[in-house]
Amino acid sequence: MPRKKNEEEPKDTIVSLVKLLAEERDINEEEVFQAIESGLVAAYRREFGGNKQDIKSVNAEIDRETGEIYVYKLAEVVDEVVDEANEISIEAAKELGYEDVEVGDEIEIGIDVEDLGRLAASAAKNAINQKLRDAESSKIEKEFSGKIGEITSGTIVRKDARNVYVNIGRAEAIVKHDGQIRNNRNERYDQDRIMKFLVMGVEEANGRPSVVLSRTDARLVTKLFELEVPEIKAGDVIIRSVAREAGSRTKVAVYSKDPDIDAKGSCVGQRGQRVQQIMNELAEEKIDIVDWKEDPALFISEALQPAKVSRVDTEITTNENGEVERYAKVIVPDQQFSLAIGKSGQNVRLAARLTGFKIDIKKESDESVESTKALIDDFTVVDDEAGKEE
Repeated sequence: MPRKKNEEEPKDTIVSLVKLLAEERDINEEEVFQAIESGLVAAYRREFGGNKQDIKSVNAEIDRETGEIYVYKLAEVVDEVVDEANEISIEAAKELGYEDVEVGDEIEIGIDVEDLGRLAASAAKNAINQKLRDAESSKIEKEFSGKIGEITSGTIVRKDARNVYVNIGRAEAIVKHDGQIRNNRNERYDQDRIMKFLVMGVEEANGRPSVVLSRTDARLVTKLFELEVPEIKAGDVIIRSVAREAGSRTKVAVYSKDPDIDAKGSCVGQRGQRVQQIMNELAEEKIDIVDWKEDPALFISEALQPAKVSRVDTEITTNENGEVERYAKVIVPDQQFSLAIGKSGQNVRLAARLTGFKIDIKKESDESVESTKALIDDFTVVDDEAGKEE
């Protein structure tokens, strides 16, 4: 079909710009051209209102080699024109060079736009900017979706009543209310402060992906130990479990695959430097490092440190729902009872989460009284039965 190119076209300006951006930003070149064409059509309809908005089909094409732009509408060939915006007489169609046209055919009619050059530049700018935003968003989503559960550093940008906003390079991330440590006055989200975070996921926010971070997740402690302790990074020392009350206290159970390596000592470091470095990052959050034991009773004794334990009795059962229940009765010296329980029950609570056992702590004196009472009860029962036999 014959086409007449619009005048005042940007020639190869658009082509050069698209090729340059496609190469620099790793964007699909053809997608950018198509976006500009769509933008040009939208801009034409917006700029040249009136009855031209009634045109059913407006299209635009950019020559991929020369940059020439062709804007046209589709018109139906008819004997008598009723809808001037969308119809053309057969005589007029032939005058445009469509010699073999018949009634009912659709032909392309070039649209003359005096300000096409300005319109094209505006459409190209908007389309390219949108494509850049889309490409950047896609990169962010792809990159950080693969980093969930990993650690990243960022600079605090600002904060509001609920969220903290962090610059992590190409992206701005968010620390939601539940990802913030709020019970520690040393934890401050001051502007320009650099902190470490755990990547939790990527969410859509205002049409763009937003990386969700956390300072409270227990995995953050694990990742910090991996950074500070070479033996963990090398796989010689393994973190078996972590129980954390963010901002206050954390218990970490470690195990060494190599009998010549002290797992606990490796994590503490010379003069406590390694664990202190992690505590500094976590606003002086206290960290207890204990040895993981395969024997549940020994592990529970370790988990209740710094308290000393006299005895641990464990019981593992399955309830009517098929769920495994782990219970431990722990006996401690009377003077160790408060230490075993901890302030507001924190020590035993963390030990329970670390080991997976429900822990009931009793004083030696109380246990002695209960044992004596049980012994008396047993003797009474035996004595009664003996009396009945007589």
